[in-house]
Formats: sequence, structure tokens, C-alpha cells
Amino acid sequence: MSIAMHAIKMPPAHHYDEMLIPSSASAISTRDHYRSYFQWLNNSPEQTLTQRRAQADLLFRRIGITFTVYGEEGGTERLIPSDVIPRMITADEWDYLERGLTQRVHAINLFLADIYHDQKILKANLIPSEQILGNAQFQTKMIGVNVPHNVYVSITGVDIVRNNDGKYYVLEDNLRVPSGVSYMLMNRKMMMRLFPELFLQQSVRPVEHYPSLLLQTLREASTIDNPTVALLTPGRYNSAYFEHTFLAQQMGIELVEGQDLFVKDDYVYMRTTTGPQRVDVMYRRLDDVFLDPLAFRPDSALGVPGLFEAYRKGNIVICNAIGTGVADDKSIYPYVPEMIKFYLGEEPILNNVPTYQCRKPDELSYVLANLKDLVVKEVHGAGGYGMLVGPASTESERETFATVVKANPSNYIAQPTLALSSCPCFVGAGIAPRHIDLRPFVLTGREVRMVPGGLTRVALKEGSLVVNSSQGGGTKDTWVLGA
Repeated sequence: MSIAMHAIKMPPAHHYDEMLIPSSASAISTRDHYRSYFQWLNNSPEQTLTQRRAQADLLFRRIGITFTVYGEEGGTERLIPSDVIPRMITADEWDYLERGLTQRVHAINLFLADIYHDQKILKANLIPSEQILGNAQFQTKMIGVNVPHNVYVSITGVDIVRNNDGKYYVLEDNLRVPSGVSYMLMNRKMMMRLFPELFLQQSVRPVEHYPSLLLQTLREASTIDNPTVALLTPGRYNSAYFEHTFLAQQMGIELVEGQDLFVKDDYVYMRTTTGPQRVDVMYRRLDDVFLDPLAFRPDSALGVPGLFEAYRKGNIVICNAIGTGVADDKSIYPYVPEMIKFYLGEEPILNNVPTYQCRKPDELSYVLANLKDLVVKEVHGAGGYGMLVGPASTESERETFATVVKANPSNYIAQPTLALSSCPCFVGAGIAPRHIDLRPFVLTGREVRMVPGGLTRVALKEGSLVVNSSQGGGTKDTWVLGA
């Protein structure tokens, strides 16, 4: 039986779907850039997709592409489901996204350099000083510390959604230790292996050169020739440990833990079988507070004593820079458009989602009165935790959450419930729309670089808007088509 004969569930009429155009006619309408793929899908036996999905799961399981879900019994490593129907983006759309992302990340880097030095944006009263200086992610030890080339954020993951108006919006910026790029790379490898005929039919721009671009970016962060780069991981119990090992291997650099490093005369060295070797650039995958027990949390067993002093003196580069978390705090997110105007003198290319700040009494009142229609998030939250999705909540859940918000309003923001575009996925019941987002990865060295596409995350539960892997979400390959 072909896919064409199998029921394809259409998206609702008011909804934006990446591939299908809702229609009252019996024929299925597709967007222009999906026509070739849909023709292939029409002519493929359903068994083909079933078999190749099983092969994809087996391949991912063999390689060990898992994600640790904290707080569950067993400590629970899950296979991240990968859907076999790609998400496609036209060349023109990608050009627009690339320009918007470049502008946004440039402004954020200028903002970080400013708040740790002259604080012009605070003196101009564009952002309330207490929002920055009282922020838990603002590292006072970084005030006056010079970062090479003023690049605070070398690696950025920006979460983008498309609403039912067909427009893209930035949902949040991930600046500390953005993850997920390994899944982007493995999705592409899997799709090319299982569906080679599709890549012969379509002009799909490559992503597999990301590790070489990342290594180039990390090396450019240094001020010396031929710097030694190492990736610092919290260890095998971290949820993204697979990614740490994968990227270190792909870049040909050492994967180290805190215990593998030591500081001598304000330089950082790693222990090797041939003796100590100096580290010039550290791609760190753990948060600020764990980096150095002498400078931050004294109980941290993950960091390196003396690391911050070596960093402060310019003897090692840390990517991303210490203190960048203040700019990806959800309470600072609403001000990014103002940063773009202030530092660049430009209008934002990519818009934010409208955001209510619960620390403001009038906006708090509105949020509490409209919880059933809003998504409410902790400003420091991540992974889909600490949030309320109003339309999917019960009255009891809303009442409980309202009590928590009222106890600490500054810890929460709220946003309208976006429709989030959908894309067909091959699920147990056949082909059906599921909500998605997109996380492109932006690399900032001597220039801004990004591979075309990013990680498309999928809310696999029908009707769900939560795409996070820790909440049962999956992923799919993202194809940016050639011009």
C-alpha cells in the first residue's frame, strides 16, 4: 500500500504547516518546495518508511545517541526519536533567517561587552540596572575583564518558531552551553544513508562541515597562532555527554574533565601520557559556577582551581565567555530588540515573541487573569521545566502555578500561546502534523558563520507544543534547499 492510499492527516485550516496547505478539496495541496518530495512520498510503499524508520532507530541506538532525563527512576537514558520526513526551508527563507541571526548575535555580543565595561545601555536607561546587576547570571568578577576580540558568545543556539501568520519569531537565545548540534549532524548522516535517492533529486545544502567551522571559530578566539583547543565536559553523567564526545572526536581535540586539568603559574595544562600540555582555548560545556571552586562554588568538583585567574590574565580563552548567561536569561530576552537599535542603529530583522514581564505589576495582573491563554516560564528555566502551558493546563494546575508566580513575580515571564507551525511526521497512526521549532547554530569568530539549517525539534505528542527532548520530543533533519 502506498503512502498516497494511507490516510494523511491534514493540519487544521487556521494552521501553518511547512509542507501541506489546508484545503477543502479532496486533493492534497503541497507547498512548491515540497512538490518533488511529496511525489516521491506518494509513490513509496508505506512499508518503505516503516522499514527505514526502524533502521534509523537501530542506527541511533548502536551509536548511543541518547539524552538523559533527570528526575526519573533509573536515571534514564532515552533514545531521541528521529522522524524520517524532513523539514524543508527555501533558499530565500534561509537568507532572511541568516541575516536576522547575524544581526541578533552581533548585538548580543556588543551588549555583553558593554555591561561588563562601560554600561552605556544602563546609563541610557534602556534596561533597568537592577535587571542586570541583580541578575543571578551576571558575574561581577567579569567587570573590566577583557575578552579577546570582544567575542563573548562564540557559539549561539537561537530557538525560532513560525506562527500561523507564516512569520518567524525568536523564542529564546541559548548562549551559555547550547546543545543539540550533534543531533543535527546525525540526522543528516542517517537520512543520507537511508534515503540517498532523495539527495539525488533535491539540492540540499550540506551541514556536515559544522565541526570544522566550530574548530576554526574556537581557534580564532585565541590571540596566538596554532592554539591548543580542548573540550571541557562535566562527565559521562551529563545529559549531553554524547554530544561532548562526538564533537571532540569530530574536531580532533581532547575531551577533558576538570580532574584532567591543572593550573600552574596562571596557565592551564592538561595531563597527557607524554606529560603536561598547555591549553589555550577551552570549549566549556558546564556552567559558570562549576568552572573554578576558588572563584565560584567552592564545593564544585567539576572545575579547575585557579582557572578564573588564568582566564582573567588572558592566558586561556573560554568559549563561551564567563558571564554570558545574563544575556540568555528570559527576563533579558524582551530587551534584545532594544539592543539591536541601541548598538547597531537598525531595526530588528527577526522579531521577538510578545512578552509580559511579571515583575511589572500591571503585566503581572494581566498574566494572572489570562493564565489559560498564556505560556508562563521561569526566567532561568530550561528543558521545558518550570513552565505552564495555559491551554493545556487544568484549572487546578493554573491555581497552583498562580500561587507560585505571585510569591516571586520577577522569576517569571509570560507569552501568548503561539500556534507553532507543524510538519508531517511518520507516527504510529501514519502521517500526521506535529508542532516543530528550529535551533540554528551561529558561530562567531573573525566573522559570523553558520551551516544552513539547524536542529528541528518535534513535539511528538499530538497537540503538544513542548518540543524539548527531556519532555519526550524528537528531532528531524532540516533541509535548506539550494537556490
